[in-house]
Amino acid sequence: MIEVCEKCYNALKIGKIVEANECMICSGLLYRLDSIADEILKRLKDYEFDTFLIGSRSYGSLKALEDYLNLDDKKRLKHRFNRELSKVLARKSGKSYSTDPDVTIIYDLENPSFEVQVAPLYIYGRYKKRVRGLSQTRWICRFCNGKGCEVCNWTGKRYLSVEELITEPIREFVGGKHAILHGAGREDVDARMLGNGRPFIVEIQDPKRRKIDLKELEKIVNEFCRGKVVVSDLKFAKAKDVEFIKSAGFVKVYRAKVVFEKEVSREELEKAVEKLKEQPIHQRTPLRVLHRRADLVRVRRVYDAEIILHRGKVAVIKIVAESGLYIKELVSGDQGRTKPSLSELLGVNCWVEKLDVIEVRGGL
Repeated sequence: MIEVCEKCYNALKIGKIVEANECMICSGLLYRLDSIADEILKRLKDYEFDTFLIGSRSYGSLKALEDYLNLDDKKRLKHRFNRELSKVLARKSGKSYSTDPDVTIIYDLENPSFEVQVAPLYIYGRYKKRVRGLSQTRWICRFCNGKGCEVCNWTGKRYLSVEELITEPIREFVGGKHAILHGAGREDVDARMLGNGRPFIVEIQDPKRRKIDLKELEKIVNEFCRGKVVVSDLKFAKAKDVEFIKSAGFVKVYRAKVVFEKEVSREELEKAVEKLKEQPIHQRTPLRVLHRRADLVRVRRVYDAEIILHRGKVAVIKIVAESGLYIKELVSGDQGRTKPSLSELLGVNCWVEKLDVIEVRGGL
């Protein structure tokens, strides 16, 4: 006959009642909930949290026994342990149970122990990149794979990045282990991001602080960036917002300084610019990014284009474009990989000398 403690007997209505530590189901765990909760809170003493979730693992001899007894889910130790420990932890901590928690505790019922999983903290904002020569995300030196060499001046990096400038002060402020920047698209290393700024979300892993003053944080980040990058509009976000930011396809507005191989007339330029707006742009993956992107033909649109300035071999053109359209190749043609292009429509080779993103339409 199966031997069980009084708590397991009351739940299962089977077996012979024995001392708690001799129970073949819980081995006395249900009588040690207060001490287990104390251990959990001790582990979490350096973390700010308002909500928690208790989970547990059942396997080995415990699972085999419960399978043999054909217990339904609500009678199994896993369900009963999670429910009762949640009550004790809520009482002792003043925190609330949640299915979208700040912290999750996973208890091993076979070998009594637990692990703590701290949910990432997500912070949304917009950034302006005021200088050229910054990559958006960390760019490891390909010659040394980040170890440091003469090529990268022993930094291990090809370029300083927007990601490092924004995430490092945030990570330090909240006491996180790592931080990642998720951007709504990206600008080239040699392009600036101006205007209303690019939407982004910083994901901080294993944060110790959650109750933070975002205005204070904004000031700290901007002081750290020293004018190279400026952040604004910080607010808390959710994990689901990351996917939205990365896939939303916001319309972008660009300002491009274009240089022509030879002088073109204002009339010729106006006609070519108008034609860019009249038809879809078929753009094969640009040669300059082919090493890291699939070789595909993508169809995009130019929603609007306007000549801001034109003097002989130079023009400044404002372009409103669908997300994912490569502006440099829209101008140059990229050896025929982008059709139509400004070069093709003019019958004159031209290229972008300077590029700024001056607006990203949309955000959280």
